[in-house]
Amino acid sequence: MSEYNFIIAPKLQGAEFFTSTAMYRCLWGGRGSGKTRTIAEACLLWGMMFHSMGLHGQIVCAREFLNSLEDSSLAELKAVIEEKPELAAFWDVGANYIRSHDKKIYFTFIGLNQNLNSVKSRARILLCWVDEAETVSNTAWTKLIPTVRYEDDEWTAEIWVSFNPESPESSTYRRFVIDAQDDPDFITLKLNYTDNPWFGSKMESDRLRDFKNNPDDYDWIWEGAFRTISDAQIFAGKFDVEEFEPRPNWSGPHQGLDFGFAQDPTAAVRCYVHGDTLYIRNEAGKVRLELDDTSAFVSDKIDEFSKFSTRADSARPETISYLRRHGLPRMESVKKWAGSVEDGIQFIRSFSRVVIHPECEAVAREFRVYSYKVDRLSGDVLRKPVDADNHYIDALRYALVPLMKPSAPSIRSL
Repeated sequence: MSEYNFIIAPKLQGAEFFTSTAMYRCLWGGRGSGKTRTIAEACLLWGMMFHSMGLHGQIVCAREFLNSLEDSSLAELKAVIEEKPELAAFWDVGANYIRSHDKKIYFTFIGLNQNLNSVKSRARILLCWVDEAETVSNTAWTKLIPTVRYEDDEWTAEIWVSFNPESPESSTYRRFVIDAQDDPDFITLKLNYTDNPWFGSKMESDRLRDFKNNPDDYDWIWEGAFRTISDAQIFAGKFDVEEFEPRPNWSGPHQGLDFGFAQDPTAAVRCYVHGDTLYIRNEAGKVRLELDDTSAFVSDKIDEFSKFSTRADSARPETISYLRRHGLPRMESVKKWAGSVEDGIQFIRSFSRVVIHPECEAVAREFRVYSYKVDRLSGDVLRKPVDADNHYIDALRYALVPLMKPSAPSIRSL
């Protein structure tokens, strides 16, 4: 046991996910994070630990729906065992079982929607792992949690949970993320593909394919976001992610810059217009970007950025003046006016198509999630944008101001 090399992602290590004291351990997030693979290996390793402690009992692997073993975590566990000689030497693996060679530690697989009552009769549950837990009902949790109650001087049974979120109102999300905050019995961590150092080229190809072809579900699949496509999302159905290169007869480049620092990124975009299509070709952004480094950073990300006019918020005249003198001589200010945000949104929406280059991942993400406020009680969409997820979109609005019709009712003299 002490010589087993259990390698986990740095984020898990830093959070002491497996080494801290907890009754409940929860990993949630998007595809490609390695959370299922990591917990599967940990379950096998913990089983070996139980055996070395002289314990005997079962590790329950549960899912809400389990029509056959093909729907269970059995295949995932087998795959880990095949990769690790130390595990293969300990575990006896059959067509429909995994157990220690002396049968003192064994895995069982259950579907909570079908076998919930039988869980109560299961003896000596040392550990319970609930995978794909998003759909587990509150009733199931209420019955399962007190059932996993093995306790003696050496070990207290734990429940481990892994899931991809769909709704902020799901029982699993509320129980293990929202209500678990500041509760010492819980350790909960969000894990995405960006946290997985072993994220492979095949998965990256799949991710990029979804990024281009499935923008509505991309954040839900890969970023651990909720699955919400609604009337509140400002640009839902209004944009595509496609490869393109600007042509000489296109209008542009039009460039915008939105200032940020501590929490929000300084964000720059370059776009073009041709006919009734808006093309967004380049982006550059960074949180905590020092003003002294802004020109070099943006110019490194976007070729010849300093050669073209770049528009930014007039509320920061001293910043614009500084950048003019330090690498971005064609910086210009654009004034805000009453309704300028809404006017900019409507102008972007007025294009028949908005095409975002695949290299502009941050822009595409904001186009997916930028939303109007929703009345908390009635659910009505208020048509007032939420001031979040809009930094690249603000830069885009600044870039496009010269193209907006000055006769628009709410646009005043700039």
